[in-house]
Amino acid sequence: MTKQVWFVTGASKGLGLALVKKLITAGHQVAATSRNVQELTKAAAAPPDRFLALGMDLTNEKNIAQAIKQTVDRFGRIDVVVNNAGYGLVGGLEELSDAETRANFETNVFGALNVIRQVLPQLRKQQSGHIFNIASIGGFTGGFPGFGIYCATKFAMHGFSEALAVEAKPFGIKVTVVSPGYFRTNFLESSSLRVPAKPMEEYKLVREMQSLHENNYNGNQMGDPDKAAKVMMEVATRQDAPVHLFLGADAYDMAAKQIDTIQKELAALKDLATATAFN
Repeated sequence: MTKQVWFVTGASKGLGLALVKKLITAGHQVAATSRNVQELTKAAAAPPDRFLALGMDLTNEKNIAQAIKQTVDRFGRIDVVVNNAGYGLVGGLEELSDAETRANFETNVFGALNVIRQVLPQLRKQQSGHIFNIASIGGFTGGFPGFGIYCATKFAMHGFSEALAVEAKPFGIKVTVVSPGYFRTNFLESSSLRVPAKPMEEYKLVREMQSLHENNYNGNQMGDPDKAAKVMMEVATRQDAPVHLFLGADAYDMAAKQIDTIQKELAALKDLATATAFN
């Protein structure tokens, strides 16, 4: 495998940390970001000649630009960007305040866009690069009560990733939106999964879904983050890298079910819904 320079956000835990460790072991050079540099440095336990730990605020474009410059100054280029930073939010649409909703979009959507905006000049200059945007299967099928806002942030990632894939192609830049299923990380723990400040007792279904994820799914997810990291590393070597990468058997099953549902709905209303042209 050709040695590459990777820039990974949200790298102090979960899938991001698993990816960083795999990359270092494989001999790649990695710049990784986190809100807590000490935690990241300790968790990665990587040699300084191949690893650069950066404190970065996703909401501050100057801060992001500085992190990208530090990466290029240290390693000479950036080959792969992984927009992994983000957090989960569980709560009914009526329960979640405007501030709680906007905060989730600020990190999951606008944070990724800030990184993309700041790194593209470097990738265009190189006439090469690969951007991985870590979304979720919840960005392809949104039927998860209590996860509507989180799913909306990940649907947004799907949308701008598809557009970016077309926009960036003339510059030799590839884009892949990654849709993982359930992987055994800290995503369902309180450090990564936020809940409404003012829950409403009427939303029993939402509380049941919240409890199911926090108490039943957490720690029992079938997905191995190390194997997910290996898949991404393999995809990064391919000239024909896909725009959509579904990760995990559960993600494949849910995607297939969603596609089947849409196909049935298209067929059921085709005659009615397409009879809209001027006569």
